Amino acid sequence: MNHSVLSKRDLHTTASSTNAQIEARRIAATPRGIGIGFPIYAQRAENAQLWDVEGRRYIDFGSGIAVLNVGHRHPRVLQAVQEQLQSFTHTAYQVVPYESSVALAERLNRLSPGPFVKKTAFFTTGAEAVENAIKIARCATGRPGVIALGGGFHGRTFMGMALTGKVAPYKTGFGPFPGSVFHVPAPVPLHGVTVADSLRAIEQRFKADIDASQVAAIILEPVQGEGGFHPAPSEFMRALRDVCDKHGILLIADEIQTGFARTGKLFAMEHYDVLADLMTIAKSLGGGLPLSGVIGRAEIMDAPAPGGLGGTYAGNPLAVAAAHAVLDVIEEEQLCARAEQLGQRLKAHLEHLRAQVPQIAEVRGPGSMVAVEFLQPDGQPDPAFAKQVQQRAEAAGLLLLTCGTYGNVVRFLFPLTIEEAVFEEGLAILSQALRG
Repeated sequence: MNHSVLSKRDLHTTASSTNAQIEARRIAATPRGIGIGFPIYAQRAENAQLWDVEGRRYIDFGSGIAVLNVGHRHPRVLQAVQEQLQSFTHTAYQVVPYESSVALAERLNRLSPGPFVKKTAFFTTGAEAVENAIKIARCATGRPGVIALGGGFHGRTFMGMALTGKVAPYKTGFGPFPGSVFHVPAPVPLHGVTVADSLRAIEQRFKADIDASQVAAIILEPVQGEGGFHPAPSEFMRALRDVCDKHGILLIADEIQTGFARTGKLFAMEHYDVLADLMTIAKSLGGGLPLSGVIGRAEIMDAPAPGGLGGTYAGNPLAVAAAHAVLDVIEEEQLCARAEQLGQRLKAHLEHLRAQVPQIAEVRGPGSMVAVEFLQPDGQPDPAFAKQVQQRAEAAGLLLLTCGTYGNVVRFLFPLTIEEAVFEEGLAILSQALRG
């Protein structure tokens, strides 16, 4: 009987072998609210390449949305996870803890920017990290208010959606959202918003919406991810630090997409001469396994009482083992320097194409967190061209991700371990996709 059940189950997982067949099953079995970027189904992957169920090869310039800075299936990550599998896979850290998690917290406390004493708490997803950063900030300050930026993305949970500064598709139909969350425009010169504009908007919030003494935190991504890879100007980051210091507000840096060598530094906040009070981390920390965290000043992190933080899968031991390996790879393979080198080459490549591709309005981003934005001749966003470039690239075997408030930006998140030949091949396909 058991053999019969297993055989039938195996049939269900292997009967459909083409992308089109599995896509039809997906549509029938899963809700439409889970959007799919590419209707291709992965079978295997290696570093910066993956193959679908039909055997077609793709160069991956998306890295699972910035999760694979050390590439698909890095040998060091695989080895670390396999070794942990031989010991245990789960205890629930808050029931029976394990030394590897303590060691990872110690390591991140040392590596993260700031000379002050820090503590780190682990969770599972980036949204969980953001939720807990807000919990910690509210508990530490005794205040309810949070200010976030337009165009920012902080997750799909209710607080994450409330903080996210983009309605469609993330917030459409899901309200009402948690209160005491207020948005100000992000400084984006290309879109006509200056640093002074953003700072005036904060002061206006203090006058019209919430007293500064009731604001617990200001949260921002040092480089906006979903918003279009807009780096926060240094002038703006310094001004935010001054505003926070003046009013007793905590500054939260959402490093979920920017962290772990992506911007040419281990953390994007290292590009600035000010420090955040709390940082959220996730994505590439786990090398493909779900792991997130909050790093912050020790006295702030200690504000919640025992039991106030945690989660059943928070700091899973397999993911923690992977994270140690990821940090080893970043250091040993000098991925911060490689991110800077690859990013400069990509930006030079895109700038060289400007004369042939008039839709290119701006090439930007630190390290290998690079984006190209497309505008129409009248200066309006050109999402249709961005989509066209993405589709042409896919047809030629290159996976690209779009982003931006208007969907008119292509972002590049290739693994920092990408082989030279594969990187050059990807740039060649990109050139063809841009030229049409």
